[in-house]
Amino acid sequence: MTQKQDHRKTPSIYVVSGGAGASGTQVARTALAQFPGLSIPIFVVPHVQTPEQVTEMVERAAAEESTIVHTLVDAGLRHHLTREARSRNVAAIDLMGPLLSRMTHVTGQEPLGQPGLYREIHQEYFDRIEAIEFTVAHDDGQKPEDLGQAEIIVVGPSRVGKTPLSIYLSVQGWRVANIPLIKEVAPPPELAEAPREKIVGLVVDPSQLVAHRLLRQQRLGMGRESSYTNRLQLHEEIEAARAFYKRNAIRVIDMTDKSIEESAEEVIALVRRRTR
Repeated sequence: MTQKQDHRKTPSIYVVSGGAGASGTQVARTALAQFPGLSIPIFVVPHVQTPEQVTEMVERAAAEESTIVHTLVDAGLRHHLTREARSRNVAAIDLMGPLLSRMTHVTGQEPLGQPGLYREIHQEYFDRIEAIEFTVAHDDGQKPEDLGQAEIIVVGPSRVGKTPLSIYLSVQGWRVANIPLIKEVAPPPELAEAPREKIVGLVVDPSQLVAHRLLRQQRLGMGRESSYTNRLQLHEEIEAARAFYKRNAIRVIDMTDKSIEESAEEVIALVRRRTR
């Protein structure tokens, strides 16, 4: 017997929050991970501060037969959302109210009811996560149109250490983009428009570059003989990079025999000094 197709509409989930909505979004995604194959959109409605915003949100969910997940810490808004959702037959899941009530009962202390307080207290952590996400998304020349948002732009030939250096800097909280210099391929035009004080050019001794590229070739199962690892061509690549840096007033850091930590310290000191 042929299985009947299910033509039921898949509703959305609206995450309603007085802050950024990160907590509710994470809970919703964790729950949806238990339903592989389903594609249920999650829409975040952040910074909800008024009853009017709550009412508008509930009306939208009612029209779409969607579910609301909320983390409102303001008791008045939370109760208003509950009443509005009940009157319009909307499923509204309160992730915050029961826990706040329990903590009040246990401690005898009323909650502050201040939205975004967790993020405010842990802002440094969130900034660091955002820096890492930005850096990963802008590795190896990706999204050059976003170079203006980077705090550091690392430039250099292949295998000079751009990616590991960028990731290490991002863990320190810096938003980093890195751009490869490829022979006979012009860098993205956005690089020429970026502030010089943000850009750092990398070089390394050609003998170390040969070793790095040979190792990469072996990992990829490629042959040993190629222009990618030819010592003379690598020397020309490094010299071409130095000439490019000089033409464009880009400060240079030599990565030869240096740890990532040491190189990162040099980059940060250089960028801070030039920015000041």
